[in-house]
Amino acid sequence: MAEKNEVGLNDPVAKYLPAGFKVPAGNGKTISLLDLATHTSGLPFMPNEVAISNDSTAAKYSNADLRRFVATSELRSGVGEKWEYSNIGYWLLSEALAGRAGLDYESLLQKRVITPLGLNNTAFALSPKMKATLAAGHNAVLQAASPISTLPIYSIMPAAGGLYSTANDLLNLLAVAMDYEHSPLDGAMRLTWNTRRPMSRDGFEQALGWTIIREPNNLLIVHDGGTFGYSTSIAWEPVRRVAVVVLSNQVANIGDIARHLLRPSTPLEKPTATKRTEVTLDPAILEIYVGNYEATGEGIFDVAREGDSLTLRSPAEWGLPKFRLHPENRQDFFLAELPMHVAFQFENDGSVKKMLVYPPRGQKPIPAVRLRSSR
Repeated sequence: MAEKNEVGLNDPVAKYLPAGFKVPAGNGKTISLLDLATHTSGLPFMPNEVAISNDSTAAKYSNADLRRFVATSELRSGVGEKWEYSNIGYWLLSEALAGRAGLDYESLLQKRVITPLGLNNTAFALSPKMKATLAAGHNAVLQAASPISTLPIYSIMPAAGGLYSTANDLLNLLAVAMDYEHSPLDGAMRLTWNTRRPMSRDGFEQALGWTIIREPNNLLIVHDGGTFGYSTSIAWEPVRRVAVVVLSNQVANIGDIARHLLRPSTPLEKPTATKRTEVTLDPAILEIYVGNYEATGEGIFDVAREGDSLTLRSPAEWGLPKFRLHPENRQDFFLAELPMHVAFQFENDGSVKKMLVYPPRGQKPIPAVRLRSSR
């Protein structure tokens, strides 16, 4: 749409949103389409007020709730100043582009991208043919995962990860990116990786969707993604004109596989997936875990009771929504959606005053101390 001058990358997103749709501003600057596309808007990753689950509370979360969350959000940094990945930002971008085109986002992407590129097995909804060949997804503890489109919060923000695709379709996309095939999107494709902003790591830049890794006399262009049942990684080199697609039907980091295939000297990581089994705890004992736990240098973890379950809300800086905690025993609880778990530590009197948080990317456990004002 920028290539056709239907929008300008530096246009404020508010220009294309429906009347009454409020967008926060920071340091006197308004959020532009470019800020959203390069994850530099300052918006959080996901709304932290709703759980990622299919329970009744999450099911009531609506498009209007998401708009209200954006309107009342405090930006986490100045507009255009700091890179921080944001699903909310891409949802807002999709709302603006759809508004400009006068179509819903799914129809817009089908018309402007999927059809022109001939991606016949890429869609938001599974066709009978696609359904017959679908690899069933598995979550972080190797259990069957619900399709992301059925999770309430993601069903209203498809731009955050609602597409099904195949390795061959993604290779067709990369064939256009590397000029092996030509399409009406040639100019737009070049724009996606030639428009960049710095990221938080030296040598890394955020383009329009792509991550650019600068190397001596070369570039590596990548995008890693995932839902709660699948992981994806695509990587390509514009100089050598080679590319790789890696797809997994289980939640895991597979970017190392894609890089290793292009760079054999890049080591493969040790797999971390662990199968866990949930047990049933007497709801009467759940109150002993409830409270706010402070981790030095990280912030506050909030453990709350909702019905017969516990939920975990991580510090705002982690950019995670609220997740349900699944008990493995009285001490250990895990998340199904991410490879993350917590271990509560009991005192001699049976109370809980500390817990260890094991982050999702295999870092060392983080000790957190329960605050005295906790429930």
